[in-house]
Amino acid sequence: MTEDKHELRNLETTFLEHAEKPTRTPNTFERLVQPCAAELVGTMFFVFIGCVSVIENVEAAGRLQPALVHGLAVAIMVAIMDNISGSHFNPPFTIAIFLVGGMKFIMVVPYLVCQVIGGVLGAAMSKAMTSKEHYFNATGAAFTILKSNDQLAGAIFGEVAMTCLVTMVVLLAAVNKRSKTPLAPFLVGCTVIINVLAGGDVSGTCLNPARAFGPAVLTSYWTYHWVYWVGPIGGCLVAAALVRLLLGDEKIRLIMK
Repeated sequence: MTEDKHELRNLETTFLEHAEKPTRTPNTFERLVQPCAAELVGTMFFVFIGCVSVIENVEAAGRLQPALVHGLAVAIMVAIMDNISGSHFNPPFTIAIFLVGGMKFIMVVPYLVCQVIGGVLGAAMSKAMTSKEHYFNATGAAFTILKSNDQLAGAIFGEVAMTCLVTMVVLLAAVNKRSKTPLAPFLVGCTVIINVLAGGDVSGTCLNPARAFGPAVLTSYWTYHWVYWVGPIGGCLVAAALVRLLLGDEKIRLIMK
């Protein structure tokens, strides 16, 4: 009888040792500081790699190199930072994710500020790495494709439509519970690639104001710069509306629940 009690006690001890421990509540650093740091660092490296791919591609023909570099950089950074900040690295993504209920308002402004600062730091890193000749020839990878008012309508529409597409992929693959998938980084990266390949000659395919702002600051090139804010932000609002009204799950959708 004593041996049975002893064995039962050992089993209970073993069970308790292997039982799942309660999840620790994240502290202030993990809830506030770390996500902002991840957004700054992630945006910085995305803009850095993206700018270098353009600067060093000046003498080469085609859009394949910048398309692959931007898309793969997005996929990698999203995958490694997702559990820290949600891996936005793009002001329109942050705005859209907030609008569909994917984040708290208190983090929106800090995220946006960190993304813009990260864009400037990334552009500075690309300038430090590349030769003066290449950097000058590429205007620091700023978006210089728009030269006249005749191009504006198509460029703005392209930025709205393409940003809407990639933002919709982000919302449905990473936020919407019904369609959420571990393949989100791959899907977002692929969407960036096809957008750059499809629309690079129309608007330059920015889709990210932080990506446009950094090189503009470093080169003081502001010609039609507003397009790369108005277009992407307009696109993210359309994507958020589509998910809120038509495509979202019961929790996100506002109508026909």
